[in-house]
Formats: sequence, C-alpha cells, structure tokens
Amino acid sequence: MWGAQSFNKLISYCRKPSDGNAYAERKGRTGFLWFINVGQYTNDDFSMTIIQISAILNMEGLVVFILAFSCLVGFLQASSGDADPHYKSCVEKCEATGCVSDRCFQHCRFSSDGGVVDGPWYVQEPLYLQWKQWDCRSDCQYHCMLEREKERERLGQGPTKYNGKWPFKRVFGIQEPISVALSVFNLAMQFHGWLSFIVLLYYKLPLRPQTRKTYYEFTGLWLIYGFLSMNSWFWSAVFHSRDIDLTEKLDYSSAVALLGYSLILAILRTFNVRDEAARVMVAAPLIAFVTTHILYLNFYKLDYGLNMKVCLIMGIAQILLWALWAGLTHHPKRFKLWAVVIGGGLATLLEIYDFPPYKGYVDAHALWHAATVIPTYLWWSFIKDDAELRTSNLIKKAM
Repeated sequence: MWGAQSFNKLISYCRKPSDGNAYAERKGRTGFLWFINVGQYTNDDFSMTIIQISAILNMEGLVVFILAFSCLVGFLQASSGDADPHYKSCVEKCEATGCVSDRCFQHCRFSSDGGVVDGPWYVQEPLYLQWKQWDCRSDCQYHCMLEREKERERLGQGPTKYNGKWPFKRVFGIQEPISVALSVFNLAMQFHGWLSFIVLLYYKLPLRPQTRKTYYEFTGLWLIYGFLSMNSWFWSAVFHSRDIDLTEKLDYSSAVALLGYSLILAILRTFNVRDEAARVMVAAPLIAFVTTHILYLNFYKLDYGLNMKVCLIMGIAQILLWALWAGLTHHPKRFKLWAVVIGGGLATLLEIYDFPPYKGYVDAHALWHAATVIPTYLWWSFIKDDAELRTSNLIKKAM
C-alpha cells in the first residue's frame, strides 16, 4: 500500500503543462495519457484520467505504478519537430519556391490551367487537390518532414513528431496505410459478425409462430449496435486516410456514439430490461448526454481531454457491467466475455506505450487496430451464444 504523499509525488509528473506553446496547442498525441488537449492549465489540473478512475476503483500498487510510469514515459517522449529550425526553414522555403530539394510541386506555383497564380498559392489549389485535401502546404510539410527525418537518421537521432503525429509515409496519398487497412479489416469483421447474427436469428433459430419475430428480446438492439460499429470503423479508416478537421470530428463522433450506445445496451442486457417503457427511461438520459457531448465537440470545442474522460468512464462502466453480470449469472459462455475484456485491456496497452512507426508505416496505434480483430470475433460469438441460450430457454418455458 502506498502512502498518499508517495502516490502524489509519482503522478505529479503527469500534470498538464502550464505552458502554451504551439505544439501543445495542437493535438499532442504522445501516447494515451497526459498529453490530451495540452494547453494552459493551472492549479494542478490533471489529464491522468486512467489514474483518476483507478483511484476511484481503489486500484493501487503495481497497476497504478505501471499507469503512472506510462504517463512519465509519454512526458519524456513529448518532443515536437515543428520547433526544429531546419524543418521550419524548409517549410518556409517551400512556401516561397514550391520546391523541397530537387522535388517541386507545380500546383504550388501554378493553377490547374497552367497559368501563374495571382494571390496566395495555398488558396489557389486545383479542384482535385482541394478534394483530396493534399494542398501545397500539406505537401511542403510532408516532404520537409521526410527530408528532416533522413537527416536525423544520418545523425543517429530517433524520429520526432510533427503537428502532433509521428512521421508516416504515404501510400497512394493515404496518410496511415496500415491503420487504414486494419480499420477496413475490423469493419469487415464487424460486418461478418453482424450478418452471421442476422442469419442465426432469422434463418437458423425458430421464430415466434404468431408474429414471426425472434424469441431473443435484444435482437433489434444488437442490430443497431452492429451498424454503429461498422460506421465507427468506416470513419476510422477515412480519418487515418487523411487527418483533417472534418474527418477527425466524424471519427470522434462515431466512436462516442458507439460507446454511448454500447453502455445503454450493456445496462439493458445485464439488468434484463425487456419492458419498452423501462428501456426508454434508461436510454433517454444517456442518449441526451451523448448527443450533447457530440454537439459540444463538433460545434463548440474539440476538447480531447474531456472526450477522453467521457469515453473512459463509459467504457469502464460497461466493461464492469458485462464482467460482473457474466460472473454473477454464471453465463455458460462467460469465458468468451472475460477473454474479450482481458484482451481489450491488453490491447489498450498499445495505446499507452506509444512508439514511432516502424519503417514509417506500423506504429502502436496500428498494432492496436490489429489487436482488436480477435476480440471482435469473440464478442460476436458471445452475442450469438447468448441469443441461442435465451431463445432455447424461452422455447422451453413456452412448452
């Protein structure tokens, strides 16, 4: 058991910085903990949401040490290539000339019809470039980043972040190709699970003779869940293809919507809420909260710290509900559910221990996408098992 003074001293390193530099005002994605929405904070305001929740759940000792140390690692790794004078000089030169070393970008200096651009080049893009959002400024920053990283590698220095992100190499204009591919793969896994659930309920298991509806009372809720899951992975793929404000907000919004609905579903299933009026009473306040949060992120402020807290609270709440319910009810397939909970927790460590992309392609977040594939399969397998078990019990009662 740790004393309060020792604990406070350890996590004091994870307090939000009080300086408001340009990098801090960006995204500051250096892992999973302290860096979210880094800006000007005072009065010991913490963004260590995981540690706060761990304290609430009375988790001490090794778990808290690991999480706090992860935060410290994130703090020590927090460097920004944006402040590098060589990088800044390269970008400024590119903005003036349209060239980085021997590579020149015609669209930085000329319009799509070949004429000289009159006015700022960064607002005179050809339509096809505007649609892709790879404008001159983005190209200058990208190629200057690659040049600077080559220099750093020759000097024996490790990669650093630019605009809050690791230096990824594009493939066919895709910003993070491995994350995109794995997001699409996860979408396919969700679709497979969703479709197999439909086939099981409507074509393999018996239907109610009078209404031709399924015996399983939660069929519609799971169908909506599958749609929201696929929607979330779709926007994840789009966001990793090109990180701009619109795709970022769509990615965050779809993830929050999925988490909020998953919490509603967890409450309804674990407490076996079957009455429609009771379901509305449970869902209405949570839907109102999630909707308000999404509107806040999109139209007032994209607050990464607040969003992280909201998502963690909703995520931990439903994980606890499912794990406790499976244990207390002695569900025959509870081991699959526990495997999903444990596997998801282990996969989250990849978000905590951030590292630069290997060869410019595979980083910790991409591996996290890969690590979610098996839990997704097990999760849908558990859902189908639960539907079969519930259907069997209801049919026995009706006989």
